[in-house]
Amino acid sequence: MPELVFFSGTMDCGKSTLALQITHNRSARGLVGVIFTRDDRAGEGKLSSRLGLVTEAVEAGEGMDLYAYLVDQLSKGGKADYVIVDEAQFLAPDQIDQLARIVDELDMDVFAFGITTDFRTKLFPGSQRLIELADRLEQLQVEALCWCGARATHNARTVGGEMVVEGAQVVVGDVNRPAEEIGYEVLCRRHHRRRMTSATSRAGSLSPDVLPVSSG
Repeated sequence: MPELVFFSGTMDCGKSTLALQITHNRSARGLVGVIFTRDDRAGEGKLSSRLGLVTEAVEAGEGMDLYAYLVDQLSKGGKADYVIVDEAQFLAPDQIDQLARIVDELDMDVFAFGITTDFRTKLFPGSQRLIELADRLEQLQVEALCWCGARATHNARTVGGEMVVEGAQVVVGDVNRPAEEIGYEVLCRRHHRRRMTSATSRAGSLSPDVLPVSSG
């Protein structure tokens, strides 16, 4: 039976790499997939992995009807056996409903990849709807690590290396950005709660709590 599967995890845990691997494996068996993405780090209409792999994709813009797009392609003689959706957290809830409709009415597997919560630990609307509708939820097994070495469970937005907790929910960025830019970092819950990034932890280590006092 076709399924709507939601693969979730923090940033930097290999979601896009797995999406590309599924595409490769199915293409090797002669299957044709349609790839949707939204606001990929490599630019519009791209599905990219931090390992350097990139493939073409359909940009699922705001207001786009994914079900209608697929039906139109099929009516024009196109072929599609399955659907990949990367950065699925950025989709609107009604677009997630359209993915479920693709599974139910077009009998295609849909594999959606995304992060569940934003930098404020709040659910993205698209991810919430996927949790509500998906036939299967899969937590990626490749664990991203916090700077302290613990398993990273939260996404943090940084400006100048410092964590911020206010601002628009969607600001496109990436991990490993220069410190002065808006970027993202994955943290364990403890250090997310303390707003302690790798940059601020280094600064803290250079500033001892107790200043040395000379005697004499």
